[in-house]
Amino acid sequence: MPFDALGDLSDEALLALYASGDRAAAAALSTRLTPLAYRLAARMLGDPAEAEDVAQEALLRLWKIAPEWRTGEAKISTWLYRVTSNLCLDRLRKRPNIALDTVAEPLDEGPSVEANLMVKSRTDALNNALLALPDRQRQAVILRHLEDCANPQIAEAMELSVEAVESLIARGKRRLSEILRLQKAELGFEE
Repeated sequence: MPFDALGDLSDEALLALYASGDRAAAAALSTRLTPLAYRLAARMLGDPAEAEDVAQEALLRLWKIAPEWRTGEAKISTWLYRVTSNLCLDRLRKRPNIALDTVAEPLDEGPSVEANLMVKSRTDALNNALLALPDRQRQAVILRHLEDCANPQIAEAMELSVEAVESLIARGKRRLSEILRLQKAELGFEE
C-alpha cells in the first residue's frame, strides 16, 4: 500500500499491516507515534538525547509485539505511553543519587545585593534631582540622556531651536551636578 494512503488508517490497522510485512505501514506508524513517545520521555527525563533513545526503544518493543497484538484490548498510543513511562522510570531509578549537601552552591553571577541597593539609591537620587529641575530643563535632560534622543529630535518635540535645547541641557546638567554633589559620598562616589 502506498505511504500516502496509509495516513487515514488507524494505529491498529497500521500495526496489523506491519505485522504482515508492510514496511510502509511501519514508517507511517513510526511517523505518527515517535513524537508522542519522544515528548513524554523528554518531559520525564529532561534530556533530549536520552528521550530519543527511550522513544526508539519503545517503538522497537511495539514492533516486537506486533504479531501478537490483540485488536480492541488497548489503544496502541496508550500502550506506548505506558511503555515509554516505564522505560523513563527505569532510567531515572538508575541515575545516581547525589546527597544535596554535596552539591556545590551555584554561582550567582548577577550583581550583589549591595550593588543592587547602590543602583537603586543612585536611581532614586537622580530621579529626585531631576524633579528639582525646572520643567523644560528636566524634559530636555531626560530626552537627551535617558531616552537617547538627538538634539534636533528634542528641538522638534519641544518646539524649540537646537541651540535652545543645547542651552537647556547644559543648564540642567550643571544644576543636577550641584544637587548630586552633596550626595557623592552617600552614593558611593569618591571625591
